This record gives sequence, structure tokens and C-alpha cells, in this order.
Amino acid sequence: MSSDGREHHAAGEGNTPLAGHSKWAQIKRKKAVNDRQRGKVISKHIRAIQSAVRTGGGGDVGANLQLKNALAAAKSDNVPIDNIDRAIERALGGAEGGSFEEVLYEGYGPGGVAMLVEALTDNKNRTVAEVRHAFSKHGGNLSGSTAWQFDTKGLIVVEDPPEGIEDLAIDLGVDDIEVEDGAVSIYTEAASLYAVVDSLQGEGIQTTVTQLTRVPQTMTPLSEDESRKVINLMETLEDLDDVQNVYSTADLENAALVG
Repeated sequence: MSSDGREHHAAGEGNTPLAGHSKWAQIKRKKAVNDRQRGKVISKHIRAIQSAVRTGGGGDVGANLQLKNALAAAKSDNVPIDNIDRAIERALGGAEGGSFEEVLYEGYGPGGVAMLVEALTDNKNRTVAEVRHAFSKHGGNLSGSTAWQFDTKGLIVVEDPPEGIEDLAIDLGVDDIEVEDGAVSIYTEAASLYAVVDSLQGEGIQTTVTQLTRVPQTMTPLSEDESRKVINLMETLEDLDDVQNVYSTADLENAALVG
């Protein structure tokens, strides 16, 4: 068990535990923001779903992995099914919405934290200006190469997990397991995400979060003041209409000290 109360279990020989990232803590922080800005969150998911339908090969989830990922993320954020169905129907019918392009921005935040910003935009000039302004305002710098510091992984979160779930996950060959605050976070190879979810659900285990994520290879320790600044930057970026996801190498262990 780590010093902050998180317990990690490496799964599989040769795998390096993804210890220290505390993704569940970051998801809970983001969900708290989402609850105050529900309409904006839903709009971002609708944009991602419609873009996936138009560019990923139509509305068949079995044949459109991009759409499957978008739907999983939307359901993790409790986007109403009616909203999801309407988004797919409108995209298939060619109704409303322009052509959106996926863009990845790399930069550094306070304390030397490496950051990645995923955006979905119909105007790259507008989006890069907004993202650059956010970095500058909060002591960061939109420059440099940071993507190499992250690995794409599947993330599954199970709240109130049943006894034996860790052994089951290990048997399924997952990369890492993190136990924290009454939840189990399970990390998989990106290609194995849905196979693991299907196996868990086959055992009657329901997931709270199912999504692809970017996991930092190493964490950047921060002071309380630096933690506050990084959180402010992340929240500013997440509030931008074009931004879908924000990732960082920040070890926000001191975030609990930030009011």
C-alpha cells in the first residue's frame, strides 16, 4: 500500500505497476466539475459521438471502434441514452454540426508537469489560441514534446467491488489494479479493454467507468501551491468547448490540501 492509502497490485510478469497516478481521484475531481456544468459535458460527448459516426464508419458499434469508444466515455459520464440516440440519428442523417478534426496539444504546466490536451475542433486556429491562452494564464507553456511520456491504456472502474475482483482481474491478464476509496481501478492494454469488460460483466460485475485513457509513465511530485496551479490549469482547459480530455504527469497527492 502506498503512503497515501492507495493499494496497487501488479498483474502479470514483467509489467510495471502504474502506481501513483491515482486516476480515480482525478476522475472524481472531474465529475465534481461536471456536476456543475452538466450541459457542457453532454455537449462535448455529443460532438464526439457525431464525429465518430461521420468519420469512423457509420452508426454500427460493432464496426466502428471510434464510436464504441465515444459511447463508452459518454456512458461513464452518465449521458442520457436519449441524447446519445439523437446524436447518432442526426449524424447519420447529415443534420447539424460541421466537420470536426481531432487535435493533440503538448505542453508543460506549473512545476514542470508534462501535459496533453485532446481536442475536437472545427477551427484549429481558434482552439490553439484558447489552449495557449489557458497555459499562459496559469504559468504553463504550450510547447515541447510530451506525448512520449504517456501510454494509452484501457481503464475500468468498479465502485463497491465484490470480493475476489482483484484475483479475477489478475486472471484476465490486466496490467495493473489500484484500490482506493471503495473503488477498484483496473488498467488494461488498449486493445483488451472491451474483452475485460465483457468478462467482468459476465461475472455480474457492473463498471462505473469504461474508457481509453493516457497514463503517465512517471509522475511529477508537486508542492501544495503547484498542485493548486495545475488543477486550475486543468479545469480551465476542461472548460473550453473544444477540449475533450486533459492528461498530466502531476502527482496530486497534495491536492487534498487544496481548498
